[in-house]
Amino acid sequence: MPNIFKQQLSSTPREALNWKLGFAILCFGLMGAARGIDEGLISGTVQQKSFIEEYNLKDPGLSKEAQAQKLGNITAMVQIGSVAGALLAFLVMDRIGRVWATRQLCAIWIIGIVIFMTANGRIGQVYAGRFITGIGVGQTTVVAPTYLAEIAPRSVRGLCMCAFSGSVYLGIMLSYFASWGSAIHISDGSPNQWIVPTSLHIMFAGIILLLSFGVKESPRYLAKANRREEAVAVMSSLRNLPPDHPYVHTEMLDIDDQLAREHEATLGSNFWGPLKELFMLPSNRYRIMIGLMSQLLSQWSGASSITIYAPEFFAMLGTTGQSEKLFATAIFGVVKLVSSLVCALFLVDLLGRKRALGYGITLQFVSMLYVAIYLTVAPEIKAGVQPVGNAKRAGTAAIVAIYVSGIGWALGWNSIQYLINAEIFPLRVRALGTSMIMCFHFVNQYGNSKAVPTMLLNSAMTPQGTFFFFAAVTLLGLLWMWFFLPETAGKSLEAMDEMFSLPWWVIGRKGAKMTAGSGHAEGYAAGDMEKAPEARDVSIGGERK
Repeated sequence: MPNIFKQQLSSTPREALNWKLGFAILCFGLMGAARGIDEGLISGTVQQKSFIEEYNLKDPGLSKEAQAQKLGNITAMVQIGSVAGALLAFLVMDRIGRVWATRQLCAIWIIGIVIFMTANGRIGQVYAGRFITGIGVGQTTVVAPTYLAEIAPRSVRGLCMCAFSGSVYLGIMLSYFASWGSAIHISDGSPNQWIVPTSLHIMFAGIILLLSFGVKESPRYLAKANRREEAVAVMSSLRNLPPDHPYVHTEMLDIDDQLAREHEATLGSNFWGPLKELFMLPSNRYRIMIGLMSQLLSQWSGASSITIYAPEFFAMLGTTGQSEKLFATAIFGVVKLVSSLVCALFLVDLLGRKRALGYGITLQFVSMLYVAIYLTVAPEIKAGVQPVGNAKRAGTAAIVAIYVSGIGWALGWNSIQYLINAEIFPLRVRALGTSMIMCFHFVNQYGNSKAVPTMLLNSAMTPQGTFFFFAAVTLLGLLWMWFFLPETAGKSLEAMDEMFSLPWWVIGRKGAKMTAGSGHAEGYAAGDMEKAPEARDVSIGGERK
């Protein structure tokens, strides 16, 4: 895999890695912070004394189960809205484009947060505000990965996509520190203790909205919308190369060929046509399976639960005091951010998607298993009780294990759950396929957010049982990855069609090797112009001379 990466990178003209590409990656990559900010902030918000008292989260008149349900409703409401947002993204992206979709989701995002911040004790308004916020946040997970996958040179597509997944941790880290700082410097009796950190949402939405006016529409969307001359011009601008350069021609030729194949294979030009293609073509059904299983296994591996309920988990492992819990949580955010940056810059494209995921899942499995064993052999550990002696040292190791699980998540599932879904679908059904997969993503995240507070109760699965469950899911994910997940690093988006047309039982294990060098762009990358002859004689208008 490292040889393939070096070959792909060496075949990419230096001009293609330019500031215009970087600016587009900055704008759409920052959208990953939307999810990170919400997950990080809500974990601190529901622990702030001011918020707890304002919304009666520890109402003595409610049972422990009812309190857990109320907490789960508040934290999970964004996930419910995100399901609707992910579905809306498909309808919006293919009608107004990726850039205008970004602008409208930022507006919805800001409106929802303003409603939430001004609730003033009204729990119904809290739910409504977080639901509307979710509609905006949910769209980011479809719009941004799709745009980044469509504009990125194939040799650095993983790096560009990791700008999105890395921004998730930028948002998490900033929100963790914001909650920690407000807990120290703002009075427990003031709602500003949670309102001030929540303003991070508005800051990031505003920044992304302003940046969107400096980026160009996706050339693949323009080609799909029968605006090919604009598509060529945008591709030329993004690559900083003249329109007649072979690198630009091979990319446009692959886009044209895929659109032509999809036009011939289309099962209807009406609204139901793309939906039929997704479920009636065997190659697309395999893609759907990959997308759905990657979301199911990643969301129930425990990483998202730890992010949202981090202070509670650290308290469970012996960290006492509100400030100490939030500080440990903030350091967790730093670990995740640094890990995601290292993985994005050095590992995802170099190691390949599959190997990076395998290493990440292994780290997660070992970490979750250790925490589960620790909680089993030290049942006297409870929130607010400081362990001593060997129990304290074992508890410190358990906290380190939580940090290690964050590293494994950054290397593995966090990148793959966005990257794979954005790059495997054909252009005609890419928006629909990605939207559907991300709907499933948020359904699982909602279920996870709602279930975990109850799972941790001794009357349910218990804390140790919850971590054993997470460990089992990560192990299952490792087995699934080995057999079913194909390697997509270095392949052009259009060249994947051949790989997914292979028999289903060989795609995951041998598909990448069996289709190596397919596609015009990959022929150009390998220096084999016989596989990309049209790159030398295609006019700008797309007709061969």
